[in-house]
Amino acid sequence: MAEWTAEVEVDAGVVRRLIGQFAEVKAQSLRLVGDGWDRTVWAVDERWAFGFPRRRVAVPGFEREMTLLPALAPLLPLPIPEPVFLGRPADEFPWPFFGAALLPGREACDAGLDDAGRLAVALDIAVFLQRLHGLELPHLPLDANGRADMARRVPMTRDALADLERLGLWQAPPSVAALLDEAERLPALPPPSAVVHGDLHFRHLLVDERRAAGVIDWVDLSRADPAVDLQLVWSFVPPAGRREWLDVYGPVPDERLLRARVIAVWLCAVLARYGHAEGLGSVEREAVGGLTRAAAD
Repeated sequence: MAEWTAEVEVDAGVVRRLIGQFAEVKAQSLRLVGDGWDRTVWAVDERWAFGFPRRRVAVPGFEREMTLLPALAPLLPLPIPEPVFLGRPADEFPWPFFGAALLPGREACDAGLDDAGRLAVALDIAVFLQRLHGLELPHLPLDANGRADMARRVPMTRDALADLERLGLWQAPPSVAALLDEAERLPALPPPSAVVHGDLHFRHLLVDERRAAGVIDWVDLSRADPAVDLQLVWSFVPPAGRREWLDVYGPVPDERLLRARVIAVWLCAVLARYGHAEGLGSVEREAVGGLTRAAAD
């Protein structure tokens, strides 16, 4: 099985039969919105977005979304999915799924942002993250992926960068090797201190009219070091706008910024390879651009 291939696919026929669980959903039109590693999303009647797990490992995250997002949504300054229709497993689909209101906007990589537009979106996200990271939310697991643990993340980042170089997609400047060496010497990961989205990259930022319109895909919602989400200050924010972004978000210790920078390099490397493998040109371009931004001082 290819790395990105779904364990279970849902086509239009399967989707129509599954949402038959909800009599109030007419399903007069279906549109495939997109696939990611963990979910497939279909727009139904251009009103609802139904998400379906693509692999078993994502199911606990879906269940967490179904339980916690309705309570989280009113606390945040940007829209997030609020599950309305909670789907049950069926003979042709073995896992729970849910439907929420279809949020406006498109993925940030498809929004055609120049640096000014990119910074405007990023400043909206700075306010969003400041609020999210200050919340208390019960019943959250710890980040099982250890994204801010440099003992795990630095070797993974070196491997991901080597893959990109072999593919001819991006070659890291010497400064990135020095950055990884410095991060590898950081002390052990501190205790988790914040509610985090957990996988906040450009595909999970919705943009409408050059402003942030929503934040999607919360399967990695957890308690972790805020560096997990702060990777955006390196990968998405134009280098000249970093100080303004941090002024809005608030003070961040240098050690946390270093962890965030490594996460940015790792995540963009993975997304660049994914975009290349799947023929998603805008994903590949945004991820390679993110690497260039993260490498820039």
